[in-house]
Amino acid sequence: MVAKVQKTEKEWQEQLTPEQFKVTRKKGTERPFTGEYYNHQGEGIYKCICCGNPLFSSETKFDSGTGWPSFYEPIGEDRVKYETDISFFMRRTEVLCAACDAHLGHVFDDGPEPTGKRYCINSVSLDFDRI
Repeated sequence: MVAKVQKTEKEWQEQLTPEQFKVTRKKGTERPFTGEYYNHQGEGIYKCICCGNPLFSSETKFDSGTGWPSFYEPIGEDRVKYETDISFFMRRTEVLCAACDAHLGHVFDDGPEPTGKRYCINSVSLDFDRI
């Protein structure tokens, strides 16, 4: 279980860039093919930009062709949490950081084996630590 991180909206605004704040705290989305990590290569760990919670390994990253970083599973199911998202007249599963509730992206059932999942994550919600 990850430790919870709680900050006020003002504290998040002071810590994050305007785009990071819009995506992670206000459930925004970056434009496809523009994020730092959508085509990123390298071995390491992708962490939450807000709190540093390790979320995804480069070993599970794949090119989905969508323009966003995609992974077939998180480092551990305790690292993320899920909520139903019915915005934009669609029903999707939102992925959030389990530690700080940052909006990361969405998960879909059209990914590769072994899970069949595609975690479609906003680059701006991530930081990367090279191994």
